[in-house]
Amino acid sequence: MTNPEQDRLGDKAANWKAWGPYLAERAWGTVREDYSEHGEAWEHFSHDQARSRAFRWSEDGLGAISDDLQRLCFGFAFWNGKDPILKERIFGLTGNQGNHGEDAKEYWHYLDSTPTHSWMRWRYQYAQQQFPYGQLLQENRSRGRLDPEFELADTGIFDEHRAFEITVDYAKASPTDWCIELRVRNAGPDAADLHVLPTVWFRNTWSWGYDNHPRPVITATNGTLVAEHDVLGTMVLCSDAADAVPMLCENESNGARLWGAAPNERAPKDGINDHIVDGASSLNADGQGTKGALHHILHIAAGATETIRLRLSPDGAGIDATWATTLASRADEADAFYAGLAPAGVSAEDAMIMRQAFAGMMWGKQWFHFDVQKWLDGDPSGPPPPEGRKHGRNKEWRHLNNADVISMPDVWEYPWYAAWDLAFHCVAIAHIDPAFAKEQLLLICREWYMHPNGQLPAYEWAFGDVNPPVHAWAAMRVFEIDGGTDHEFLERIMHKLLINFTWWVNRKDTDGNNVFEGGFLGLDNIGPIDRSAQLPVDGHLEQSDGTAWMAMYCLDLLEMSLTLAQRNRAFEDIATKFFEHFTYIAEAVYDRGLWDEVDGFYYDVLRLGDGGRIPLRARSMVGLLPIAATITLGAETLANLTNFTAHAKWFAENKPELAKRATQMHTRADGTGQLLSIASPTQLDRILAYLLDENEFLSSNGLRALSAAHRDEPFELHLAGMNFSVDYEPGESTSGLFGGNSNWRGPVWFPVNYLVIEAIRRFGRFFGDDHQVECPTGSGRMMTLTAVADELSDRLIALFRNDANGLRPCFGNDRLLQHEATWHDNLLFHEYFHGDTGAGLGASHQTGWTGLVADLIIRRGSSPAS
Repeated sequence: MTNPEQDRLGDKAANWKAWGPYLAERAWGTVREDYSEHGEAWEHFSHDQARSRAFRWSEDGLGAISDDLQRLCFGFAFWNGKDPILKERIFGLTGNQGNHGEDAKEYWHYLDSTPTHSWMRWRYQYAQQQFPYGQLLQENRSRGRLDPEFELADTGIFDEHRAFEITVDYAKASPTDWCIELRVRNAGPDAADLHVLPTVWFRNTWSWGYDNHPRPVITATNGTLVAEHDVLGTMVLCSDAADAVPMLCENESNGARLWGAAPNERAPKDGINDHIVDGASSLNADGQGTKGALHHILHIAAGATETIRLRLSPDGAGIDATWATTLASRADEADAFYAGLAPAGVSAEDAMIMRQAFAGMMWGKQWFHFDVQKWLDGDPSGPPPPEGRKHGRNKEWRHLNNADVISMPDVWEYPWYAAWDLAFHCVAIAHIDPAFAKEQLLLICREWYMHPNGQLPAYEWAFGDVNPPVHAWAAMRVFEIDGGTDHEFLERIMHKLLINFTWWVNRKDTDGNNVFEGGFLGLDNIGPIDRSAQLPVDGHLEQSDGTAWMAMYCLDLLEMSLTLAQRNRAFEDIATKFFEHFTYIAEAVYDRGLWDEVDGFYYDVLRLGDGGRIPLRARSMVGLLPIAATITLGAETLANLTNFTAHAKWFAENKPELAKRATQMHTRADGTGQLLSIASPTQLDRILAYLLDENEFLSSNGLRALSAAHRDEPFELHLAGMNFSVDYEPGESTSGLFGGNSNWRGPVWFPVNYLVIEAIRRFGRFFGDDHQVECPTGSGRMMTLTAVADELSDRLIALFRNDANGLRPCFGNDRLLQHEATWHDNLLFHEYFHGDTGAGLGASHQTGWTGLVADLIIRRGSSPAS
């Protein structure tokens, strides 16, 4: 039995996703808006300029929504009467200002959203004192990488609870009819006033020399704002506050303020800001423009809550009975939707964690717009771009033309898609919106994304960077979560991935020996030397993780082709190809010495030009990832696909030296199955002894990216008169190596933890109760591999659960989130987590791959906390 939200998901004709939270939290400081000669993106378009300068490619806003081509936008601005500017967007430090890279310096939360955005909830904590822009900048500038970040709460601005707790609920009466309720609670000890400006504006499409459409217009009419667009039609914003004052300006740059140009004839983008904050005569006197707001002033007693009711609709419907009914109904339907998703017996806390993880991913959608050719060449109405741009960033990606709603890693810190992040997003999103998950995976492989040579675009800072090839894996997981019936999707994406696989083989296997190298491969600074830079000696780096990623890619395409072969036997030939290719890679792992028999671990190897080899004996996630290259073939599959089975048998008999490395047979009551894996059961046990050792990889909250044993015993490499080292860093990166705004030398990262857990679970399904290991190492407690996977899942979920003291590890030492009752259940999903304490680090709204916690809760079922 379906519920109304599921019905909306299936109603393609109505298009309930025509509107959604498709704005970034930050459009300034991005590559797209960078028109400097040498790629100084952070400096070229600053936060200070953002209120006055029209964005070229996309918009940002607070708790904002737009249509799916971002023609018309709606969001909020606030003013506490003390700040020097309206609060229209989240403030944070740039990558060059923060002592640990870019860093948002505010508190906001995505508390709820259905996949069609028929119901959404957003919360923002706005200080009643003047926002300390300068103090945040200066204090963080004075700190080094060994110092903690200086956060907004550290300024004391929230002392005595002096904050406005702002909650916005959105509910759709129809795909384009929004019923909106804003509630403001004065948490402070004194009465306080708050200016609230619900704002509607058109994205500027007319200033660049392309738009042949009539210019859109917003008109103040009888206390409402009427927005008219020749394609989108009419949308009307109204309020239940009779004293709300309409204000209009233009979404155009203030050239006088920014560049000393002649003043605009019409009020520019910051006109409303200047009028409210400074009392300037900076509004359009004729009541028309392309940006408009309804100005409310709320007088809020201490501890009291005031409410504003709004409606944004095509027909100008007001705050009537349907408004209240819509909000109540959509809230109930969202409850029913998520209640149906939570496993039986799951605790209320885990259900909340799951729901907020999904909410963050839904709010994390963004309309991403970037035409690289136009960006490189410049716009007809703009000045010619600097010559250096044509030879700089992304010059090889002229074909790339993006204008789609895409799942973002983090809509403030990373408001651009990242190819390998996106794959993990889709696995979690598939539980609530499999159609969107499949669309995303297909999109990143389409010809206007994929390079003509077959490479997938990494991210806007460097589309040509190399990220792990996890999209076949993600496609198979999404296919399974969706019920395993959409073979058309599987076939479509396989055709694209075959092109990408060929790119990997041709470009990233230097010597043609089935050992792969590929830049960061997603793990940034995990090694002693920069994998993307020229080596200081003659030679090249043979990577255990790079080779493992490709082995895993082979197995995922093998699994995909076998699945398709059940319906179309032509895919058996493709399955045979990837079976053989996997065995070649598995053999190369051992032939090239990536497995260290003495240590019982996989390492990178520096292969010197004179034939010498140097194992890089740092125990890290690099050496754990090879166990992720594993799949099982059941007896039924082998029996049904006789051609594939016959060829695999021939291969094993005629090339036993290859087959023995990669295949294991196991007989149980349900028949004989086959395991394909780089690691044999014996090698798996040796690796698990490290992995499950609490003095090495195993922390209370998941697997560290680097063994804690390197805390006291750093790995040292002396090369060409230089010293390189890797030591255990459980928190933020202590150096600027390879970017420096993230750290893979000790913290817990969700995506690789997830892959390792899945691999252990696969081994567990193959061996059943026959295979047990000690967990934790040295404890004397023996577990099946399935139980080990459950244990690791629980440790990751526990990052967000209250511990015995009522504290959530992910909040670390943040006193507001840990101890303020109205903050404590508002979760954040960080980029990664401290390897010793579990405190959240990096991007604070990384509800992309960290949103995998929702998948873990669903798969785990009844939790220990239930």
